[in-house]
Formats: sequence, structure tokens, C-alpha cells
Amino acid sequence: MATEFKESIHKAVNNANLTGALGKFSEAYKVNRAKAYEGIDFEELRCRIAELKADAASRFNELSEKFTIEAEARGAKVFRTDDPAKVREYILNVAEENGVKSVIKSKSMATEEIHLNPYLEKAGIEVHETDLGEWIIQLAGQTPSHMVMPAIHLTKEDVSELFSREVDERVAADIPRLVKVARDKLRPRFLAADMGISGGNIAVAETGSIVLMTNEGNARLVTSLPKIHIALVGVEKLIEKYSDVATILKALPRSATAQLLTSYVSVITGSTPNDDGSMKKLHIILMDNRRSEMSADPKFKQALQCIRCASCLNVCPVFRLVGGHVFGKIYTGGIGTILTAWFDELKKSEEIQGLCIQCGVCKDVCPGKIDIPDLILEIRRRLVKEQGMPLLQKTIYSVVNNRKLFHGMLKAASIAGKPFASGKFIRHLPLFLADLTDGRSLPAIADKPFRERFKDIKQLDCVEKAAFYAGCLIDFAYPEMGESLVKIMNNAGIEVLFPEEQTCCGAPARYNGAYEVAAGNAVDNIKALLSEDVKYVISACPTCTVALTHEFISTFESLEQSGWIPEARRLADKTVDFSTLAAKLLTEGRVSFKEGEALRRITYHDSCHLKRTLKVSEEPRSLLSRAGFELTEMFECDTCCGMGGSYSIKLPEISAPILKRKLHNIKETSAETVVMDCPGCVMQIRGGLDQDGAAVDVRHSVELLADCLK
Repeated sequence: MATEFKESIHKAVNNANLTGALGKFSEAYKVNRAKAYEGIDFEELRCRIAELKADAASRFNELSEKFTIEAEARGAKVFRTDDPAKVREYILNVAEENGVKSVIKSKSMATEEIHLNPYLEKAGIEVHETDLGEWIIQLAGQTPSHMVMPAIHLTKEDVSELFSREVDERVAADIPRLVKVARDKLRPRFLAADMGISGGNIAVAETGSIVLMTNEGNARLVTSLPKIHIALVGVEKLIEKYSDVATILKALPRSATAQLLTSYVSVITGSTPNDDGSMKKLHIILMDNRRSEMSADPKFKQALQCIRCASCLNVCPVFRLVGGHVFGKIYTGGIGTILTAWFDELKKSEEIQGLCIQCGVCKDVCPGKIDIPDLILEIRRRLVKEQGMPLLQKTIYSVVNNRKLFHGMLKAASIAGKPFASGKFIRHLPLFLADLTDGRSLPAIADKPFRERFKDIKQLDCVEKAAFYAGCLIDFAYPEMGESLVKIMNNAGIEVLFPEEQTCCGAPARYNGAYEVAAGNAVDNIKALLSEDVKYVISACPTCTVALTHEFISTFESLEQSGWIPEARRLADKTVDFSTLAAKLLTEGRVSFKEGEALRRITYHDSCHLKRTLKVSEEPRSLLSRAGFELTEMFECDTCCGMGGSYSIKLPEISAPILKRKLHNIKETSAETVVMDCPGCVMQIRGGLDQDGAAVDVRHSVELLADCLK
């Protein structure tokens, strides 16, 4: 990442006003959103939205033509174009033909996308934003930091300063007073404006209608008071039927601001009379700007299911630290990264795509059912394909994928790291490596990796057999986790095999866009793990489990390497995460725990891949409770710990505050132990608590459960 971009991150995470405002909103949003959706089957609703939006995206041209016919039959004039420059020219021509000197606008991301305001101002036309948030950032000379709440990053004190300059008198940082100033300043502009410009939340082909949703009522004034109204609408806002408006209205306010419905819902169908009896000049611009091109892309077409609610921003642990002026261009956050890559250019998304930590929480709340993390990985893949991999990355992958060399280097590192190790931790590293231990200690590399320890484990010869996929961390940093897993499986009558040719799961390469490297990892592991006739392939690392069950297949599909897909599917069918298998064995009576022991109080951290991709959250809790532990839930138990694989190394300035928040939530429970099912999360949280000095034990569930076996 460029130095300037890194500096913008550093500035944002150290801005207490910004992180405080975004953090408080994010906390409140989750609670309020849950209440707003009470009694509604969210999964059913978003499946319906995804279906109707995907259908519309496959028929943009057909629906645009129908919309044009219906809207023009009702007195509107429709202009269709793919070129943002032609949109700007069209609007200016309408303004000049009608002697327009003053324009009022309601909130519109499409006008931000084409940089309309400076274009009109350069032509000598006054442009006034009337949405309160948009007006505030217009006064500040900024772009929106959020697609729904553009000024969320500013405090009332910031707004007080802006308003004081605007009205040339000192305005107190009192919200009612600030609202009165805005009202007094904006109302004359509504009455004096020659033209109103709006966006549109929905465009209905069946009736030629535009639907607008607002909370302030400004859009009604913008669209009704001036004698000319121009609505700029991206073609992705098109739906076919008027009856489908209700489906989107049901989700958009609940997902955007956790409201049951916005204060104002306006449906504009055709031209209406002005107050002097003349008919309003209604112009509707259907703008494409590569949206049709996106709809033809088999991977990215799903992004057109977005209804612009910005719920993905509201729950993103990275966005709430840095805000939209860092995490975005015009459109912000995860979905903004994708839209930037298309509506602007792929190159423009190069830095912001690296901010995604791949926790997947955005995917869970998206009412359009868009797999935002996967699309960001695809952006990374295309960037690597277009620009190639950096030399350092190539070198790292060549070492990791050479098993003998990699294992030899780790052994050497184990010896070389001893001067910096204290017990099981490396707490300080010298020189340019110092950032790696800033905020967390690192695990010391094991003297003897699991693959060597495994040979000394005595097992009974059982009929049922399972292959254990250890992953890099259990193999080389936490071999005791592997030993615990073998103990539990043996207790259930399952013999564990360890195919020595297994290698890195490929997640680091895939998450950095190096799909060809990840495909090579997949092939090596398929060969190794399917070399023995086993019933299960067990993993105690959710990231690795996701790789084996999902990502091997999708990587081959992305690279069109269909030859390996059947074997990848066969491996996926055998693969199971530890907690799911252990819960199954417990239910079958094949595993049992000691009874009558009073065990310590614990809290549980949900690892991102385990909960969101594998959909596993109750199984580990049930196992731990059945084993006798007293479970106290922490606040935000399923929020990312900041690990994100190599993310914590590349962006420690973001990873560290995410971890700090997690540590605070752990300590607030007063639990003696925090448990999780991911060795990566163990590394992050155990290292953080070590530097924090808190007396909280950090354990993988496999270790605790092994100690409780009958």
C-alpha cells in the first residue's frame, strides 16, 4: 500500500471522534436492526429480493425500454446513456435551455458518482444540497463517508463550526439549534430554485414510476416546488413490477437505519401540474455506466442485487475504525470497493480492497444476498492477473509450497527465535520486525512439530479411520492441539491418520489473489488427503476447513481447471470441522465426559469462518456445556478478533484496535478462560492477552474437551 494511504489509515484510527461515533452507531445498529426484523423471515425476504433484482439485472435493456415507454406516456422525458459525461451534458443543457440559475438537490449517490455538482458550478449554476447530511459535507468540502448517512463521521461540534462560518455568527453545538439553522438557511433555497435534482431508490418498469425514500421530507420539496425535476437513476434500480416495490420497502429502511419505514415514501409517476397550472418538466435519466457490462459478468452480476442500504458498512469492523473516506472512493465499504472497481476502474480499487479482513459479517446482513467478501477476492485475483504478484509474495509462496524447505526453515527459525522467546511467546522482535509484536505476542515455534510428534502417539487399531489435516499453525506452533484431537477421536473409536504430504491449505495465496498458487496447494492436499481410505477428513482450523470444503472447488472453477473439481468435491464431502464431528459423536454416545466436576467459568469467541461460512456456532457451546463448563456469553462474541491471516501483519494499525476491543469484551465477562475453535484466533487473542497482562487463559476447545474425557 502507498505511504499516503497508510497515513490516512493511521490518521483515521487515531481520530477518537471518528471511531467513537462509528463504534457507537455500529453497536446500536445491531440491536435496533434485530428489533426491526422481529417477526420477519429475513432469509426468505432477502432470497426474494435477490431473485427479483437478479432477474431485473438480466433484462436491463428490456426493462429500460418498457420504463421509457410507460414514463413518457405519462408526460416524462427519458434519456438513456452509458456515458457519465453525456449525463452531465444533458443536465446542463436542460438547465441552460430553461435559464436555470439555482438547483436544489436531494440525496443522490448517482450524482456523486458522476461528479455532477462541480460540473454545474463550473458552468455558473448554484447547486444546493438539501439533505442535512449532504449539506453538511457540502459545506465541509467533502464527499459522503457513508452511503446512507453521509456526515456520520462528523460530531455536533464539527457541524457547529461549519454552520457558524455559513451564517457568520457563533452557533452553539446544540442539536435543536443546529437543525433550526439548517431549516432557516435551506427553506428560502427550496422556494427560489429553478430546478430540482433527485436520485431514485427504485424505478418501476411496469408504470414508469420513481420511488424515493427519505426521512427529512426534503426530496418532496425538491421534486415538487421547482418547475423542472430531473431524476438520475442507475439502471440497477429497475424492477419489473409495481407490486415488488413493497418487497424492497420492507427491507431497505430496516437494513439501512433499523427503521420499520422511512418518514417519507414518495412515488412519482409522470408529470404533475405546477402551482401556476403549467405542467412540470420531468426528466428521468437512466444511467448505465458499465452496469450492463457488470450484469454480463458471471461473477460480478450479483453485485447488482444491492439496494444501497449500506448495512454492510454498518456491521464492518474495519469501516467502524476508518470510515468511508479511507474505506472507499465515492461508494464506500465492501460493496463500495466492488462498485469502484466497475463504475470507476479496477485500478482505483487496488488499495481499498486490501482493507477487507474477510470476516464475512457483511454477507450475513446483506438484503440482496451478495457475497461481498468473495467478490473482493475476485478483485484481488484480477489485479494479480493484470499486474502480477510482487516478488516478495512469489518468494514466500515458493518457500511455503516446498514442504521440505519450509519445514527445514521453521526448524531453523525455532532455534533462531529462542533469544527472543520467553516461555511460549515471542514478545519482542528487533528492528523492522518490531511491528509484528506491537499489541500482541507471537507464539514461539514448537521445538518438535506435530508431524514429528504424531509418530510417537500410540493408537489402537480401529476399524473407523479419519485423516487429520493440521494446517500450518497446529503443525508448527500448537502441536498440543493436534494431540488433543487424536485423544478425543481415539476415545470415540476412530483411528487418526496423518498424511505427511499435506501442505498449506492455500488460503494465504487465495486471499491475496494468487489463485494459481492456491490451486497448486489444493492439488497437493487432494492427493495427500485422499490417498488413504478414510471416513472423515478432520480439521481443527475453520479457515483450513473452509478451504477444503469450499475454496478448492471455487478456485478451480475460477481458473476453469475443471479436471480437479470431482476430486475436490469428493474431499469436501469427507471433510468436517472438529466441533461438528465431536458433537455428532457425543450425540451417538461414542464420546463421554467426566461427571460431577465443577469446572471453571468460560466465555466463547466465534471464529469468523466457523460461524459465517460453516454455520457452526451451537455445536462448540453444547460440547463445552456438556463437559461441565459454565458459559458466559461476551458482548459481540461473533465479531472478528482482527487476525484475518496475514491481515494482522499487513495492517497491524487496524488489526490492533479490533483486537483491543475483543480483549475488552472478554475481560468484561470475568471468565477465567476464553475458548475458540480456531488456532489463528488463539494466536491473536492469546498474544493480545499476554501483552495486556490479563489473567485469562486462552484455549482451543479441543484442548479443554480432551482434558474432560471420561
